Amino acid sequence: FAVRKIAPDGRVSTLAGGGTGAAVDGKGKDAIFARPFGIAVDASGHVYVADTEAHTIRKVTRDGTVTTIAGLAHAAGTSDGIGAEARLNRPRDVAVDATGNLFVADEFNHTIRKITPAGVVSTMAGSPGEAGSADGLGADARFYRPGGLTVSPEGAIYVADSWNHTIRKITSAGSVTTVVGTPGIRGFVGDELPGVLSFPQRIAVLAQSMYVTTARGVAVISRRP
Repeated sequence: FAVRKIAPDGRVSTLAGGGTGAAVDGKGKDAIFARPFGIAVDASGHVYVADTEAHTIRKVTRDGTVTTIAGLAHAAGTSDGIGAEARLNRPRDVAVDATGNLFVADEFNHTIRKITPAGVVSTMAGSPGEAGSADGLGADARFYRPGGLTVSPEGAIYVADSWNHTIRKITSAGSVTTVVGTPGIRGFVGDELPGVLSFPQRIAVLAQSMYVTTARGVAVISRRP
């Protein structure tokens, strides 16, 4: 229940956290995480953590100071708003773009949320509490327990839509399309796209390649859509 740092020489240290229990802000080991899952780092070296069981997004500065920037500890919900006014429901992963916007895979809400640098939380895609697989624009799209996401160098968001067994792509305008896998079909087939995935969890892109951790192993898409 901590955020650890691994230096280039392999030295491991605890940046923040270490205790268990309720989510508490603080510095270093005085901070407590409920159950951290996803993590991202911005250009300034600040770390953002999806504290899943606390239903919050936490920020860790370079000196280990932890603050809650979105959601209220242990209060699940769906509402948009600023900082603690917003509600999340088991956020599983977080990603940051070049301008400091955060994107959150809000698993039990079946949505993708956006957090601006000013702390304004909005629902970017999907409809709270409505699971599905439909492509579409913004609230017309549906997800089924999204587990991970990343932002490409071009600014597109790729989402590991875990229980649909697919990878979804979201444009800056909020248009959602399914680019890998077929909703409801589970397996592990690489070959040509769309391919077949099994509960994709985390996703990363490097140049034109995409890497996805799944229940069957790591899938590699050599030319990402």
